[in-house]
Amino acid sequence: MNLNNIQFDHIVDALNIILPLRSPADVSLHYFFRDRPKLGSRDRALIAETVYMILRRRRLLETLAPQGTPRELALLALAKLGGANIRELEPLLRKGEAEWLASAKGTDISALPLAVQTDLPDWIADRLVAQYGEAETIELARALREAAPLDVRVNTMLANRDEVLKVLQQDGFAAVPTPYSPFGIRLEGKPALQHHPLFLSGKVEVQDEGSQLLGLLLSPKRREMVVDFCAGAGGKTLLIGALMHSQGRIYALDVSEKRLNNLKPRLARSGLSNVQPQRIDNERDTKIKRLAGKIDRVLVDAPCSGLGTLRRNPDLKWRQTEADLAELTAKQQAILQSAATLVKVGGRLVYGTCSLLREENEDIITEFLSTHPDFVIVNAKEILAKQHVDIDCGEMMRLYPHRHGTDGFFAVALERR
Repeated sequence: MNLNNIQFDHIVDALNIILPLRSPADVSLHYFFRDRPKLGSRDRALIAETVYMILRRRRLLETLAPQGTPRELALLALAKLGGANIRELEPLLRKGEAEWLASAKGTDISALPLAVQTDLPDWIADRLVAQYGEAETIELARALREAAPLDVRVNTMLANRDEVLKVLQQDGFAAVPTPYSPFGIRLEGKPALQHHPLFLSGKVEVQDEGSQLLGLLLSPKRREMVVDFCAGAGGKTLLIGALMHSQGRIYALDVSEKRLNNLKPRLARSGLSNVQPQRIDNERDTKIKRLAGKIDRVLVDAPCSGLGTLRRNPDLKWRQTEADLAELTAKQQAILQSAATLVKVGGRLVYGTCSLLREENEDIITEFLSTHPDFVIVNAKEILAKQHVDIDCGEMMRLYPHRHGTDGFFAVALERR
């Protein structure tokens, strides 16, 4: 590894800003680079890669570092995880650090406590072990530490997957079809697509394959009325619109004006004309009451801990607390109950999260069904099979990076009888 003192100092400076986690890591890193415009692309890549390596393995690194300072974490990450040998790092080292690094490099990780092995806070590790057992928790955590590939969804309103694949491969991208989604493409590495003609023309959107399957679970039909209850920046809204061939109507609801504004340029590129973005104040907004009992399909992609997305957002596991989880589950129940009022008899309600925790998933559904006997679960595996998606995901859809190669997702389809 060819690393100089200036690059190393930048890594430590970045860690000093990011590790307190006062804001999401990607946001802090964006401002760090903005304030240092003279940094070249290689330096930026090295800094970002090292910062994210440390966020992924922070629990292990802090266990092995004497003081846990950003400097120590950076040295240890480079030596134990980044493939640098101690001789290469010598120009950066202070007295005694070579001996410490040599000792830390030789540590048997499998002898450490499970929460340290899995690089998780105790409260998350305990919950995952209770749900999945020790062996699978270790396997799951290992997958969550890997950087996610880049998945894109082909906008079937404007293109088909084969032609998009051909263009990407001709342009030098390592692109293959996703194994499950019929309109997904997976790209190796971290290619920049935001300036590619396929992206600018709306023919592709960045979207994890698991998120694409969530849209298929909703299975919207042409000319139906659909609500995307927590639309955010609209990735699933755009998928739903394409599945409906831009016929019928989609209400994209969200409490954040900023997120809905981020949907507008994506919507303009998409070729869709059946989407109505609407900001709501909360789950009791009068706009929701006006739609009660009128909607064919309702998607609730609920706000959640996001622990299924740790491949992309490793800082989330350090930013969430048990108190946050309690607040989230109360919000999830309230949102689901409100969304259910929209569904007409015979209509479908899909509740989903990108969480791995039972409290945000099965427990929410159990509680909901205990007070809503008119809703029944529809088998997710069978819904997907009807759309030629053969995936072992269970009656309630559960997707995992170590089993399916997607982010961690939970979703259940409910029908109003």
